[in-house]
Amino acid sequence: MRISIAGDHAGFDLKKHLQDFLTAQGHQVQDLGAYDTNPSDYPDFAVALAQVILNGGCDKAILLCGSGVGASVAANKIPGIRAGLCHDTYSAHQGVEHDDMNMLVLGGRVIGTAMAEELVRAFLAAAYSHEERHVRRLAKIREIEQEYAH
Repeated sequence: MRISIAGDHAGFDLKKHLQDFLTAQGHQVQDLGAYDTNPSDYPDFAVALAQVILNGGCDKAILLCGSGVGASVAANKIPGIRAGLCHDTYSAHQGVEHDDMNMLVLGGRVIGTAMAEELVRAFLAAAYSHEERHVRRLAKIREIEQEYAH
């Protein structure tokens, strides 16, 4: 699977760990930064990652910041991005199955490496269900994006 990953300085250590984890699992990983722990801004990485998703450059994406909250807020401002902040495995797979989540957001200062690996496994293994109720809800989300686009 082609996976793009990015995060600010606060997510750097966990991002590096997940890159190694994903590579060992046989995935192709694209690192969009940050490349060190110098202070950086999570919205920049949310935009970079979203552009890769929207251009078809990856199958799924992972975004990190300290808590995951700011990165999630930033990513979800971009039409077509469905970023889910997940710190439990149920949400990590259910977000894909029901909401067609295309970006997993993690808090590098909130969870440890073992939990992050479990969340990534759940996210990557999940597939959108295409059930009528979920398709209907996604259509409503797209309508909201169009209505509030500027």
